[in-house]
Amino acid sequence: MARIPSREFGRTGLVVPALGYGCTAVGRGVVSEDEAARLLNGAVDLGLRLLDTARSYGLSEERIGRHLAHRRSEIILSTKVGYGVDGYEDWTGPCVSAGIDRALRVLRTESIDIVCLHSCPLETLRRGEVTGALLRAREAGKIRVAAYSGDNEALRWAVDSGHFGGVETSYSLCDQASRVNGSLARAAVVGIGVIAKRPLANAPWRAGPHDPDDSAAAAYRSRWASFRQDLGDTPADEVALRFAVYEPGVNGAIVGSSSLEHLRADVDAVARGPLPAELVEALHAWFAEHGAAWDGMI
Repeated sequence: MARIPSREFGRTGLVVPALGYGCTAVGRGVVSEDEAARLLNGAVDLGLRLLDTARSYGLSEERIGRHLAHRRSEIILSTKVGYGVDGYEDWTGPCVSAGIDRALRVLRTESIDIVCLHSCPLETLRRGEVTGALLRAREAGKIRVAAYSGDNEALRWAVDSGHFGGVETSYSLCDQASRVNGSLARAAVVGIGVIAKRPLANAPWRAGPHDPDDSAAAAYRSRWASFRQDLGDTPADEVALRFAVYEPGVNGAIVGSSSLEHLRADVDAVARGPLPAELVEALHAWFAEHGAAWDGMI
């Protein structure tokens, strides 16, 4: 079986696989409990030991707790907080604290490896209340790494603030803003771990129905329509994954699927290593033609 390379996650002391599993699919009601168990255990067996979830991912956190608590030592848990806790106002310090306590309970763990403020608005970050609650949880040993998930100006602020040990940001062929605006390079310099989300950019090269309410997916389809680079015989999915995973400054990327066969193909793609340098340069140049107008998609 192909092996996924491992990397240090900034200066946090964590070591993460270059490819992890985004657990949105296992939280959906259309996925049965048995199928969720099969997906979660299968992903870990494939080496996707970084499991990324969030309060908003339906049953995801609960199912991870039910089906992987016995494998806790094998996995790295990442979740996101800031909203959606009964009895608490969203984006307040008490909501962040209660969200972490809830996640600890349903994930069935004594500590969570990475906890992100989930697309927290810049003005809320600047006020300091939610960041303070996150840092107090780290001091109490409830979490290992205080992190931020987001893009653009808020991401730049988070990287420069000195508060966070990790960030999660969109990075793909169709979304290179965090490289263009210097956030990836700056994070590497100051020792912040980086997780790339949406590395497949919702696969706009695939035919089929699209969610009309997903603004990011719509933006990626629009951007892809201008793509003219010849990828030869290499499937676009593979090019996209290898592009994101091996971008300097990215420690790990997360992919989501309800198919273990797709996840196995993703692992095989990453195991083939970086893309040829000339192709990476061409992909960077294509985005640079539009970069000023193409912000990162939250």
